[in-house]
Amino acid sequence: MTIKNGVCLWFTGLSGAGKSTTARALRRRLINCGVEVTLLDGDELRSTICRDLGFSKSDRYENIVRVADLSKAKVDDGNVVLCALISPYRAAREHARQVIGRNSFFEIFVNAPLSVCEMRDTKGLYAKARRGELKDLTGVDDPYEPPLNATLVIDTANCDISHNVTRLIDLLEARSVLKMSPDFKESIQITDWLLDYSGPCGLF
Repeated sequence: MTIKNGVCLWFTGLSGAGKSTTARALRRRLINCGVEVTLLDGDELRSTICRDLGFSKSDRYENIVRVADLSKAKVDDGNVVLCALISPYRAAREHARQVIGRNSFFEIFVNAPLSVCEMRDTKGLYAKARRGELKDLTGVDDPYEPPLNATLVIDTANCDISHNVTRLIDLLEARSVLKMSPDFKESIQITDWLLDYSGPCGLF
């Protein structure tokens, strides 16, 4: 497999939708194929380059500004960049698109209903918000603005992880980011570490 140019896949969706899970699985598949990949996870960035930011609308916007600048540098170096952030506001995501470049920015809407995300609630955030212990949680008392024209919508409530990762690989091929010979593509198998993610995404 060869990569023809750098690109950013921007995973957006509610907390618990499966953004990081899907991005990590895609990263492992791409690395297994010899592709240089950078993963920028929202939670990890909040403890590093964005640790001084809160969750006001202006801080959420600044969070995207910083991540977009970092992503742009990586894309220019020829990397596939996977950004997994809630990024709730359309205007902020549009800013990221303009910074990174429209032809290099793929908006991936990780779609799961709020009820499913609340059922997962791996971080306990929804429970805290419902008890009034946490303010400005996206989807509860702060809006999430879903993409109007996402590059790809993946359904993590009804589709398993291998299906969604395959769709993402197909997208990269269709957009001429990746080039794979038919024989090489046929030979790629989901290895043991990816099989650990198998099953309905709702179980993550």
